[in-house]
Amino acid sequence: MERRQLLKQSGFAIAAFCYSRDLFANHTAANATLNHTNPFFLENNMIRLGSNENPHGPSPLAKQAMIAAVNISNRYQWDMNGLLRTEIAKLTGHTKEHITLGAGSSELLGVVSLWAAYKKGNVVASEPTFKLWMPAARKMGLPTKLVPLTAAKHNDLDGLVKAMDDQTKMVYLCNPNNPTGTVSPAADLENFIKKVAATTIVLLDEAYTDYYDTPSMSKLVDQYPNLVIAKTFSKTFGMAGARVGYVLAHPDTIKQLNEFQAWANAGPSAVSMRGALAAMGDTAFVDFCKKENVKAKEILYKGFEALNINHIKSYTSFVYFDTATYKKDIPALLLANNIIGARSFEQNSSWLRISIGTVSEMEKVVEVLKNNASIS
Repeated sequence: MERRQLLKQSGFAIAAFCYSRDLFANHTAANATLNHTNPFFLENNMIRLGSNENPHGPSPLAKQAMIAAVNISNRYQWDMNGLLRTEIAKLTGHTKEHITLGAGSSELLGVVSLWAAYKKGNVVASEPTFKLWMPAARKMGLPTKLVPLTAAKHNDLDGLVKAMDDQTKMVYLCNPNNPTGTVSPAADLENFIKKVAATTIVLLDEAYTDYYDTPSMSKLVDQYPNLVIAKTFSKTFGMAGARVGYVLAHPDTIKQLNEFQAWANAGPSAVSMRGALAAMGDTAFVDFCKKENVKAKEILYKGFEALNINHIKSYTSFVYFDTATYKKDIPALLLANNIIGARSFEQNSSWLRISIGTVSEMEKVVEVLKNNASIS
């Protein structure tokens, strides 16, 4: 494949991906109240529960490292790029050649979908699931075939296989799934990968595995070059705004993916990479975030149970719940109390997703719902 052709394809992908990102930004802005004196920040009194951000991060060590890195951000960080990949590889049990960096895992989902689109065909994915990358994929000629979740809101692995045809070039799977928070059993997921990845790209989004130590399928990447696993520093590490993500795959696959990046591994800034390196060493902070997530989530669960609101036990930093038994419009009610983020991911459905904030923030959510439960 000629370099000029690759760069042209990458340019189209970047434009398409920016289009999908803008759609996401517009949707988010519609749910936000902006500070009139400084339009770049939300009002300080708003509780933000819409994007599954870590309310505690980044860690103290990561903050210190990022502040210090501002002084070196006038230089290209050739060496730090390799160092970060090496440190990530130590965590996964691989080599830096198994890793490609990006400005958050979302950018890399776009790169993988571009790789699949170049092969000409379709992609199969669950419905609902994380869709930020899908509009760009469709614009690049990769139509999406969506497979409904099971009645229990789990990824339908058998259904995904049945939806595949001879034109299917990629299957996307988010595990734990966003927005439902459900997890596929490890044995079932491993069998699925062995069946599908023999012939088709499997893009496995593992953004939320760290919260409950959900088993990663990273042990399979050397055996199955079609398996690409996306990970991020946005969640347990609390660095959503810093934009650091990576994909893990067979080294030969990484080489192919790098050809679809205008500048391979250059997505994260010097400041962000320094923060990521420090964050990996701050294990006490990560443990704290995971424990606080459980505490805050239990508060929400108990509130839902008291109000007879059906919900799914989540393996993530968000909860999917059914508003059918509640008399008022929950998103509007929460917004009236300076809480934003509860929103729908399914058409004509009473199910909503809400992110988990701090303990006090979830106490506020429950208080608002209880205080208004008897008002018709």
